[in-house]
Amino acid sequence: MRPRSMTGFGRGEASEGGKIWVAEIRTVNHRFLDQRVVLPRLFTVFEERVKKRIASVFDRGRVDVTFSLTGAKSIEPQLAINRSAALQYRRCLEELISEYGAVGPITLQDMLTLRDVISLEEQCPDLEIEWSLISASLDIALKDCDIMREKEGQALKDDLLAGVERFAAITQQIKDQLPVLLQQRQGDLRIRIQNLLIGIDIDPIRLAQEVAIIADKSDVAEEITRLESHITQFGWFLGSNEPVGRRLDFLLQEFLREVNTLSSKIANASIAHLGVEMKNQIEKLREQVQNIE
Repeated sequence: MRPRSMTGFGRGEASEGGKIWVAEIRTVNHRFLDQRVVLPRLFTVFEERVKKRIASVFDRGRVDVTFSLTGAKSIEPQLAINRSAALQYRRCLEELISEYGAVGPITLQDMLTLRDVISLEEQCPDLEIEWSLISASLDIALKDCDIMREKEGQALKDDLLAGVERFAAITQQIKDQLPVLLQQRQGDLRIRIQNLLIGIDIDPIRLAQEVAIIADKSDVAEEITRLESHITQFGWFLGSNEPVGRRLDFLLQEFLREVNTLSSKIANASIAHLGVEMKNQIEKLREQVQNIE
């Protein structure tokens, strides 16, 4: 279901043989798909596989994924005695005692201070078996997060549809006033021109033509038509099954462009007030769109 929000959380768990892998995903809005994967040190080799799996589900957003492993005693580093090294150290110490006449026996404490007598050995888990558990926990977390993003996306969609309906209502108000506004504009221009031309003989037909030409420059019918087209597109995008966040953001820029043109053409107080309302509504829509995938 689209559109989806870029805010979400998911948790997945997979276990086998006493080992438990847990994947946690947190996502927030971002212009592109930005991933950060945290794996236990022995398993960082799987980072690219994890990123590919995430990219197959999400198109945009900052995605933080953290994996943890518990109950895996068999792969924890183990302490081991290096018997060969201990034996050689003992022989060397005995030779030193014999050669230099040192007093006292060789103690265990003496041996423990020597390098490599006791070492920490890394275990080598079967990586493919571990990957099956890692990927299983990841898939559960991705599905969980995706469900949350879809729910949030539906709430955003409802808000955006309500917002664009309010914007459309304001657009219709301006459209309904256009015929009266155009007549008023022509009348005002005629009076102003006549006042400027007092004492000058001018053809009334020519005057009417000039007034009509000047008034036509204040006509915003084209801007209204484009806004209506943008409003229709906005609703269509919200019903699409593709990522539409960038498209909606671009479309709102076009909304603002038309409103600015419209406001500059009509020198009318009520229209100026409606223009401010339209810009305010566009800003609210843009805030919401920033979190759409």
